[in-house]
Amino acid sequence: MESFFQLLKRERIKRRIYSNHDEARADVFQYTGMFYNPTRRHGSNSELSPIEFERQYALNG
Repeated sequence: MESFFQLLKRERIKRRIYSNHDEARADVFQYTGMFYNPTRRHGSNSELSPIEFERQYALNG
């Protein structure tokens, strides 16, 4: 989890200024739901995105 929050801060939050809490929440949701899980590759998952890793696990397991 620490690695995730570090990436979230470095890749998303530190680059933006939010006008309110709802805007920040929506942006974090956009990052996690639309980029981090479906797209971003992870070294601990053999360079697969979490969704692709889970898909392969379901097929093989």
